[in-house]
Amino acid sequence: MANTQTHNDHNTTVRNANDIKVSTRTLEFAVYVLAVIATVITAAVVGDNASENGLDAFNAAQAMEYITFLTVGLMVARGLAKSGHRGHSNNNNA
Repeated sequence: MANTQTHNDHNTTVRNANDIKVSTRTLEFAVYVLAVIATVITAAVVGDNASENGLDAFNAAQAMEYITFLTVGLMVARGLAKSGHRGHSNNNNA
């Protein structure tokens, strides 16, 4: 039985199913890191002067709460990015 192959000469880009970026190389991760740094800096700076009557307007507990929200958001975003990914380890190209 002869194995015939046809080639299509159209210049189309075919995306590989395994074409999902490593999480540390995505824009989502970069924005996450910047948001966490901004949250930590804000918690360290805001409310440390006498104008707040000795109260810390944005304390460490609130900062950790926001960082937790950011982390959950990143995990959901990565989960959505990978939700359509169905990698197959056995490719039969016979």
